[in-house]
Amino acid sequence: MGGSHSREGLELSDTETDSEEEEEEEVSEEETPVSTPIRSQTQTVTPTSVSDIDAKLQSLKLKYSSPSTSSPIASLSDKVKLYLHTGGTSSSARWIVSEKSTHYSFIQSTDGKEDDGSSYWFLIVGSKVRAVVSRDLQLKAFPDQRRVDFVANGVWALKFGSAAAYHEFYRQYERGLFENTFGVEATEENRIKIFGKDFMAWARPAEADDDIWEDAEENPERSPRILTPIKRSADLLEEYEEEAANSGGIQSLALGALDNSFLVGNSGIQVVKNLRHGIQGRGVLVKIGKRSGEFSTPSKALLTKAETNMLLMSPEILGRPHSTGIQQADIETGKIVTEWKFDKDGADITMRDITNDSKGSQLDPSQSTFLGLDDNRLCRWDMRDKRGAVQDITSSAASPVLEWAQGHQFSRGTNFQCFASTGDGSIVVGSLDGKIRLYSNSSMRMAKTAFPGLGSPITHVDVTYDGKWILGTTDTYLILICTLFKDKDGKEKTGFNGRMGNRIAAPRLLKLTPLDSHLAGADNKFHGGQFSWVTENGKQERHLVATVGKFSVIWDFQQVKNSKHDCYANQEGLKTCYCYKILLKDDSIVDSRFMHEKFASGGSPEAPLVVATPKKVSSFSISTPSWRI
Repeated sequence: MGGSHSREGLELSDTETDSEEEEEEEVSEEETPVSTPIRSQTQTVTPTSVSDIDAKLQSLKLKYSSPSTSSPIASLSDKVKLYLHTGGTSSSARWIVSEKSTHYSFIQSTDGKEDDGSSYWFLIVGSKVRAVVSRDLQLKAFPDQRRVDFVANGVWALKFGSAAAYHEFYRQYERGLFENTFGVEATEENRIKIFGKDFMAWARPAEADDDIWEDAEENPERSPRILTPIKRSADLLEEYEEEAANSGGIQSLALGALDNSFLVGNSGIQVVKNLRHGIQGRGVLVKIGKRSGEFSTPSKALLTKAETNMLLMSPEILGRPHSTGIQQADIETGKIVTEWKFDKDGADITMRDITNDSKGSQLDPSQSTFLGLDDNRLCRWDMRDKRGAVQDITSSAASPVLEWAQGHQFSRGTNFQCFASTGDGSIVVGSLDGKIRLYSNSSMRMAKTAFPGLGSPITHVDVTYDGKWILGTTDTYLILICTLFKDKDGKEKTGFNGRMGNRIAAPRLLKLTPLDSHLAGADNKFHGGQFSWVTENGKQERHLVATVGKFSVIWDFQQVKNSKHDCYANQEGLKTCYCYKILLKDDSIVDSRFMHEKFASGGSPEAPLVVATPKKVSSFSISTPSWRI
């Protein structure tokens, strides 16, 4: 299977500099053609292109006209060159010069934002670019090239005449981003208020100690060596694809670690077989419905009791992710066993999400509890009564009530959005304000550690089985956090079972390049970032995967952790990894998840990746290691 690379590195021909207006006419709206379903993105593809163009322009000895002295923008910056990327990843892709000599400025304005009386920083470049300073720009900096790439109704590159000019631009950009994100002036005092003294490594990553990342390496002998992505993606993935029997469209995946997995859709739940090469349909569509017979598409399907039962949760109010109860279905019979109500102290309450007590608890046949999350609630529900006996759910016409076994109802303001559990039952919770809180397996009342937010809501969160790593998903990036620290006695702990104090490493970000972010289309928001799936102590997750529009994006976990990885060289701000592989589908992807580790074949280091679109489900077996040393 062939692979295509980013076209960001293409050179500019001499004839493409002749006419600025002609170049603009060549810009096509068809920015999405990708001829192959998988391609590799590496950090080394992008950096040389604009430098090459700059050298060619210098060799042409072009005479740039002076800007108008009446322009309020012209006096605000040194001259810069603006380039536009056209053609996407097609054979005609190239960089063109959009403005040969122009100026940029950062201005505060209320234009283009909600009428709330607030002003926001905007980036203006010549006559072509006007955009709010935010992470939506997907700005990628190249300090060694005096260059930044970004997205603003197209993919642009800005080239500076000197290192000082570049650093001044980046300083202004960082200021504007902080003030637009947090709504306060970018002073040292306010940074301390936002991040806290213990987390200043997040605000000043250049001063952060990276040793903890090296301490967390599972294979110490590999850490001093630089991991380099392979340069071709041929034969990396072997695809197994079939049409879904669920005519109503697949809405979500419920992957099992035993014999079966399940495709949840509008018309029912399709049972599929777990195989070494992926999942395969068995032609069985179970229409699990309420007692009245109608089927309601659940927002969450959770396997329990050794995967013989499934808990189904559907929003009570259309358009809101909150439910007043769940349905318990017997998978073997395809029938609803009962409908449970969420109740605390005699009053109906709602839940936003549910999950298993721990990473492997769905395999426990005796498991009777599960975790629940609402905007300001974190709790454990029990399907037994207070005396520990299983409730009689057949004799009562009314829905039985779940027992609030443990938990806490917080004061307003936590705005919990998502959560996940570790192998030992510790809990990580992501919030609307971007904070990520860690709770031990013994208490839900107070977080052991609360990581500050970077200003973007956490829409999904996952954690490794051992609890050492957390992956948070936002619309524009993934954030990878190491929870390890050493206490005052030198003992290694995680933030789930000890207070980390100021011994906290800076996180790392995983992002798309500006070009790939643009190619992802209108629906270019990350969702569902996951680690590969292990349920055994001593096993290390190998990959990370997330979905963006029609892209399934895969990172090598070992490579992301390695501080010596060349992707991190010459970067500004938090270390950001742009080395990934993209799987492209014909339709928007519903979910991308790795199967359980037991399904890794003899010749593959990783279990198959399952990618679901509304109409199809595909399985990809990694036939050779995706990254080599």
